[in-house]
Amino acid sequence: MESWKWPDAEQLMPLEFSPVYQPRIWGGTMMHDVLGRQVPAGDTPIGESWELSDRPEAMSVVSGGPLAGRSLHELLTHYGTALTGGATAPERFPLLVKLIDAGERLSLQVHPDELACRSIGGGAEPKTEMWYIIAARRGGCILAGLEPRATLVQTKSLLNSPEVEQVLRKHPSVPGDAYFIPAGTLHAIGAGNLILEIQQNSDTTYRLSDWGRVDAQGKSRELHVEKGLVSVHFTDRSNPRIAGVSDQAEHNRKFPIVKECRHFAVDDLRLTGVWHDSTASGRSFHLLSMIDGHARVETDAGAKLLLVPGETVLIPFLCGAYRIIPENGSRPVTVVRTTL
Repeated sequence: MESWKWPDAEQLMPLEFSPVYQPRIWGGTMMHDVLGRQVPAGDTPIGESWELSDRPEAMSVVSGGPLAGRSLHELLTHYGTALTGGATAPERFPLLVKLIDAGERLSLQVHPDELACRSIGGGAEPKTEMWYIIAARRGGCILAGLEPRATLVQTKSLLNSPEVEQVLRKHPSVPGDAYFIPAGTLHAIGAGNLILEIQQNSDTTYRLSDWGRVDAQGKSRELHVEKGLVSVHFTDRSNPRIAGVSDQAEHNRKFPIVKECRHFAVDDLRLTGVWHDSTASGRSFHLLSMIDGHARVETDAGAKLLLVPGETVLIPFLCGAYRIIPENGSRPVTVVRTTL
């Protein structure tokens, strides 16, 4: 029997990965109800699906093709910049992609920036993220950012009270809307949201309030108030919401979502016909996250993948030219494209 060999870097093709499902006390049913996924059953509902992750506790594995069974970290170690682009390959894949299925409201939380991580220590990792609302139930909302008139003293005094909502910006959940959440932004995802999350490869979260919630054994989750308050940017009163596209696409259109961020750039693609693209036009891999409809991804080398809602595909840097071909009849398809 011949030993397995890594394909040459020039043969790299678009890559699909198996989801890594994460039970969460606040998990919901929208991955099944909206996306039709068969998620694992258990005592604790599934709240997150890590679609692309290079972390030891939740490692993505290629689901098909010649690299099936290989982990994302193995790909990075073997292919380096042929996978990621850039002058040097990072030690870990730089981004983490999740689906968030909020059956209940998530905790009030914050992620630290580099400065806060140096102050806190203990392995804290900075995390800036972006949310794209895939679907939302009636009454769904997003709490993100501080109200302009909120004070530090007021915020601290209300942390243990439901009235803490008074100091937060509150938005009704609208599919197609996005939220840019820089490190240091106080935030909470409300119940009834199915969200695509693009973030730095970090799992550092500080909970400042869990709304008095307890688990099946009556235990509350740990809070991290001191570290969280060190991390919050109290002087930042910017509005994180990025309003979605309101008009109907009659031809291919690209709408920038996040463009002035050193960690990632994100575009909302509304496609009615074939979209031609290439990793060679920039400096990194591309991530394609299907939001609505179905499409094929094809390369000149003959690779073909079907994109279904909720799925994220990695286009390696050395893959070069590719095209997205909508398969949605006369209706446009929506794809979120992420690069470095």
